[in-house]
Amino acid sequence: MIPKELLQAVQAWRSGDPDPATAAELAGLVEAGNAAELADRFAGVLEFGTAGLRGVLGGGPNRMNRAVVRRTTAGLARYLKAHVPDVARRGVVVGRDGRRMSREFAEDTACVLAAEGIPAFVFDDVVPTPVTAFATLRLGAAAAVMVTASHNPPEYNGYKVYWSNGAQIIPPHDKGIAAAIDRVEPANQVKLLPRGEAEAKGLWKPVAPEVDEAYLRAIMALRLHPESAAKLSVVYTAMHGVGGRWVEAAFQRANVGTLHPVAAQHAPDGDFPTVRFPNPEEPGAMDLSIALAEQVGAELVLANDPDADRLAVMARDAGGKLRALTGNEVGVLLGHYTLTQRTPRPDKPLVITTIVSSAQLQALAQAAGALYAETLTGFKWVANRALELEKSDGATFLMGYEEALGYTVGTVARDKDGVGAALVFADLAAWCKGRGTTVLGYLEEIQRAHGLFVAGQKNFTFPGTEGAAVIQRIMQGFRSSHPAAVGPYAVRVTKDYQSGTLPLPPSNVVAYELEGGSRITVRPSGTEPKIKYYFELKESLAPGEPMAAARARAAGKLEALQAAFLELARVRGQP
Repeated sequence: MIPKELLQAVQAWRSGDPDPATAAELAGLVEAGNAAELADRFAGVLEFGTAGLRGVLGGGPNRMNRAVVRRTTAGLARYLKAHVPDVARRGVVVGRDGRRMSREFAEDTACVLAAEGIPAFVFDDVVPTPVTAFATLRLGAAAAVMVTASHNPPEYNGYKVYWSNGAQIIPPHDKGIAAAIDRVEPANQVKLLPRGEAEAKGLWKPVAPEVDEAYLRAIMALRLHPESAAKLSVVYTAMHGVGGRWVEAAFQRANVGTLHPVAAQHAPDGDFPTVRFPNPEEPGAMDLSIALAEQVGAELVLANDPDADRLAVMARDAGGKLRALTGNEVGVLLGHYTLTQRTPRPDKPLVITTIVSSAQLQALAQAAGALYAETLTGFKWVANRALELEKSDGATFLMGYEEALGYTVGTVARDKDGVGAALVFADLAAWCKGRGTTVLGYLEEIQRAHGLFVAGQKNFTFPGTEGAAVIQRIMQGFRSSHPAAVGPYAVRVTKDYQSGTLPLPPSNVVAYELEGGSRITVRPSGTEPKIKYYFELKESLAPGEPMAAARARAAGKLEALQAAFLELARVRGQP
């Protein structure tokens, strides 16, 4: 039995739904008496925040659909007109990935912007997220919209907003846009200007091929050793996403070796037929890449996620076996490479990472006499902090990263850039080969000089409204009862980032700094129904100690630390 109030909410939504497909979908759920599914779809409204929108496709206010996209775009347009006086001249860039409904959402976005008198610069084909961010600056646009759900499963899609500085929005713009969306009329009353009319009025403008070319030229200039004669054999997967042709073009121009694409995953495909979860970090996602690498004897494996803003790396160890590098290891390698190999060296080099990423980057920055900053989780904070420090301190931003496989080198894109990072990492690998070492050999050099930092992460998924309550209970449990120790390690400092007393914006994060330099951070995911526990342990190496022995010892200590903390989490509500 479907409650009367829920039936009324469904009918009200259907009457304002401009998409017959989602309206019919809801009618089917009513006819089937699926009260649980309807209750979840109408439990709330898909919230617009600093990550924009992201959710499961389907009808209802708690899903991604054309009604939500149209109202969101109308709110964005009206906010821009109120806060950017020349938005009607500068326009808004609109890009999209290859997911289900991405084309429809992008077209609706452009048509609503046009109806509001704002020109839309539209990519006619799918495009990587970092290229949309780049185009915002290249075209001098007032903002940009990227339709993507990044590495989420195929039933998801999303809507990401960039400001005129080329970075994702942060407060106060997120709250201002959300408030403007709340004031928008029902979706079927939101005006759209059809594409043909918009083109005739100069309000729908295709992004010129010159922008693609400018992006490729810009990432070519990020290479630090283009003179290297060493050539690589590299396997690459686009993970059924949009990065394929861009990485191919970049590698062809750079001439760093032979690129072997994973054919079955190279073309954009929103169904993601070879992977359930198109995230290179997920078990099984790299199986086809590993098989091809063994077949062709590749030295390196590179993987983008579906919108090509993340990069995963595998390299061969001393025994010739492929090993996946962690996000922290890739970040440390890129950090050391840019801090030590860039010539001429800028006066105030700057590197940035997040509070859940490795503290090793800070050690590298201190050794190099460089500026260092930490931000909240999310690349929007990294990019915006870089812009602030460039302005206030005259800093030169070299690179930034977050442990979840997000990196950017230089200022080509003010967001994480899996295409540019892939090229720079290949440049790094070729430089290593030219000096008679490997990527993992270079990493060992860094760790022997600056310390061995090992990290781990435990994620627990709790979907739906009940899951959200579980996550809230766990976070509250830690806030109300801080541990004095975790296993053998005393808690030296407790940080509650929601308190407003720390030099960062308030955020739902709790962190513990332990004796000996270890640390633990707890936070809910901003885009998925997960709670995440981050662990990092610093281990000292004895003089002449084999790295394998030090790693094994550190891994054992890290495992014990994780087990001790998860026991504390269970006491505080972890199922």
